Amino acid sequence: MPSPIPPLAVTAHTATSAAGRGVAAFTRSLRERRGGLRANDFSSAPLECWIGRVDGLEQDAVPDAFAAIDCRNNRLAWKGLTADGFLDTARAAVRRYGADRVAVVLGTSTASIGATEEAYRQLGVDGGFAPPYRNFLLHSPHSLVAFVQGVLGTTGPACTVATACSSSAKVFAQAERLIRHGWADAAVVGGVDTLCDSVLFGFNALQLVSDAPCRPFDVARRGISIGEAAGFALLERGAVDRAAPQLLGWGESSDAHHMSSPHPQGLGARLAIDAALQRAGLEAAAVDYVNLHGTATPANDAVEAVVVAESFPAGTRASSTKGWTGHTLGAAGIVDAVACLIALEQGFIPGTLNCDVPDPLCGPQLAQDNVDRAPQVALSSSFGFGGNNAVLVFGRGDRA
Repeated sequence: MPSPIPPLAVTAHTATSAAGRGVAAFTRSLRERRGGLRANDFSSAPLECWIGRVDGLEQDAVPDAFAAIDCRNNRLAWKGLTADGFLDTARAAVRRYGADRVAVVLGTSTASIGATEEAYRQLGVDGGFAPPYRNFLLHSPHSLVAFVQGVLGTTGPACTVATACSSSAKVFAQAERLIRHGWADAAVVGGVDTLCDSVLFGFNALQLVSDAPCRPFDVARRGISIGEAAGFALLERGAVDRAAPQLLGWGESSDAHHMSSPHPQGLGARLAIDAALQRAGLEAAAVDYVNLHGTATPANDAVEAVVVAESFPAGTRASSTKGWTGHTLGAAGIVDAVACLIALEQGFIPGTLNCDVPDPLCGPQLAQDNVDRAPQVALSSSFGFGGNNAVLVFGRGDRA
């Protein structure tokens, strides 16, 4: 059984998605129940679906020093880093602790694969990549971390986590281990994933993409709306800021049931939830809010609905926020984590956008509408392909 861990302060956090750039915009969208999904206007060939697209990335660019790895994913990373003053706060932490004492642990499922797609569409006369696409790092899964580490100027531990939809939730677990075992004093964690043909047509081939805005946990749900997002958080040991929210616990599991379908009884999900609560030293009854993975696929939502109904008391409130952002794949974990931090700091629980008639499998925990309640403890669930699961527990720093 996992032992309780010392909490880590979350001294800064930010998220940029179709719901808005930065925490204030995300909060407004949640409070006003105004989602950011729109009809697909991205793919290189027609595909009837809805997406969560971040505007302006075609005109944006990374700093000149990183022109060799300029791509949609790193442009979104830059847009995310520069929201909410996060970059300044992170660089201040690097100066405070030292460049080799701040870890960078980021999740992504596709990295810069969109640039690789472009490179193949624009082959040179010799049949090779055109000059703008010849940097090997541009086509590497580590492109994102290399970019962020370069921007921050860190030389400490750096790692790319690619475990599908749990990627940027698992980064919190890895960072906590690095800090607890003395490899780092602080960590920049997060994740970035951008829209690309490989994702849109790949998920469509699996018959998981909805031709309408996604409807998590609704009886009429027909699949996911794929989105893109960038999110980051700064984790620090000790009581750096007693008012800052805290990472209290994490849980991971790999049930390896199927390449793309969840375990029918939610075995891996239950194991991850239990482990996260044990590391936090809490019972399920202490959790006020659960941010569900809630992708709006028939199988995922059905299994998760049963797990939540059986694992938490009726008074706990649970919701999926993917109706606002779409399913941002490798960035879903950090976006959902930021939704939990917003709930803790702003004193309200977001509901489930586009859920009109809940699946009968849902318990009383499911919140369709926003709830005017100030949670003290929030739990975020991220369940990826292959049964790769991660659960995070956050708490208010000033909770009783």
